[in-house]
Amino acid sequence: MDISGIFNIDKPAGRTSFQVVSLVRRLSGVRRVGHAGTLDPSATGVLVVCLGQATRLIEYMMETTKVYRAEVRLGITTDTLDATGTPLSQADPSNVDRRQVEEALTAFVGEIDQVPPMFSALKHDGEPLYRYARAQRQVERQARRVTIHRLHLLAFRPPLATIEVECGKGTYIRALAHDLGQQLGCGAHLAALARLKVGPFTLDDACSLPQLEAAFQEDRWQSLLHPADAALPSWPAVTLSEPQETAVRFGQCLAADSLEPAQAVENDQLCRAYSPRGQLIAILRYDAAALLWRPVKVFAAAERAQEP
Repeated sequence: MDISGIFNIDKPAGRTSFQVVSLVRRLSGVRRVGHAGTLDPSATGVLVVCLGQATRLIEYMMETTKVYRAEVRLGITTDTLDATGTPLSQADPSNVDRRQVEEALTAFVGEIDQVPPMFSALKHDGEPLYRYARAQRQVERQARRVTIHRLHLLAFRPPLATIEVECGKGTYIRALAHDLGQQLGCGAHLAALARLKVGPFTLDDACSLPQLEAAFQEDRWQSLLHPADAALPSWPAVTLSEPQETAVRFGQCLAADSLEPAQAVENDQLCRAYSPRGQLIAILRYDAAALLWRPVKVFAAAERAQEP
């Protein structure tokens, strides 16, 4: 069967993102399975798992904003920047109050430079950084520009500060917790993390692993699949005529004035293209110089999953 769609899974602590993907691949029998942004094993929350041709949309989902609830433990730093690591330093955070935490958080809103953790999958000379870290070898890392849209202090129960973070791709919440501790002068590490949202997918609508496994056992798992285009609800959408659908399936471009929206679109604008029967058949990109919509991804006819 050509199964394609998206699972919104509430990943439990103690499971890696890869283990969840492997479980879905084994239970579904679908070969092409991937996730749209990893979670550390100790973290919980939204893990978007794509099946079949929906995996071709992962690159776009990686660009969406994410929301996290993070518990930061003030006063202790660790080598992994989270609670799984070995303590490196300890200080008394008792002189830090709520106002100071709120003021410190403002320094991290917007575009900031963030140094990735040593315990991460980023590569240096072809090897992931965590391998150097496990060998107790430090590697110089370049700061990366990341975007934090919103930071809110939800609760402050010393030495724990609970914050909500809305951020763009590539942001390490562990590094944010560490940097917050440095800003406050007492050190800190990430004590717990839950991902609340990835693009349009929220924790409230996620299914747990036991619920997913039960759905497979009862042969109703496809009812939990979201259609692939559920990942891109804010994108412009066009419905093609049958001749246009045929042209796109053969990789041919469409004249800009033959589609709506035919005006007020920027160069490189992406849009969803549907067949007359409502199937997602392609992602189109607008070429302003040539006044053409160019197909950048074309999907098989069975791309659109059934609505639950």
